[in-house]
Amino acid sequence: MPGYEVTESRLRCVLPFEAVPAEVRMLRRAAVQQLSRWDMPVAADDAELLVAELATNVVKHVGEGASATLILERKAECLRLEVHDKSPVLPIVREAGCGDECGRGLHLLAAMAVDWGTVLTAAGKAVWCEIPLNSGRTCHRFERAVEALENYEGAARGLGQHGRGREVSLVESAVELIADLLHWTSARGHDPDDILDRAQMHYEAESEAA
Repeated sequence: MPGYEVTESRLRCVLPFEAVPAEVRMLRRAAVQQLSRWDMPVAADDAELLVAELATNVVKHVGEGASATLILERKAECLRLEVHDKSPVLPIVREAGCGDECGRGLHLLAAMAVDWGTVLTAAGKAVWCEIPLNSGRTCHRFERAVEALENYEGAARGLGQHGRGREVSLVESAVELIADLLHWTSARGHDPDDILDRAQMHYEAESEAA
């Protein structure tokens, strides 16, 4: 990786990289180190996973060895991640269940980010996302949640949407999935209210510990 440039007054970091697996690993570490300098450790886990997904998409869909740039930008209440490359082809989120080549990384991006999108640039394109700075979420739980929604019967509805439209679709699928799980618990002789209470207690305990 050629190096990076940080403009502290703007809280903006520019990280050029070459789209190869070894540099993707270095890019993740560099992003985490920069967030530590900005005193943003709570966002580091989510950012590390998203940086890996964004950079890996360049490797897979632009080409191994392609030149690209990651930009980290700290805003008032969120962290913005952008990856710029020289391909004008915008990524497409396709149906769930068709494999990694259909954009599983973008499904994960849409699930974790409060907003995301793509834009054509003079040199190619940029894929960007924003995550909240007060997030206490953990990456492995997000990956499990995304996988569950993708494999859920109604998860494919609205997968072609982007940004907040995609977020609304995921929320609706999550509600339907939770409702079906409650039906399952009731059919097995359990109390749905008890299951909800236990899940809420588990969530709150993990959030306080984060």
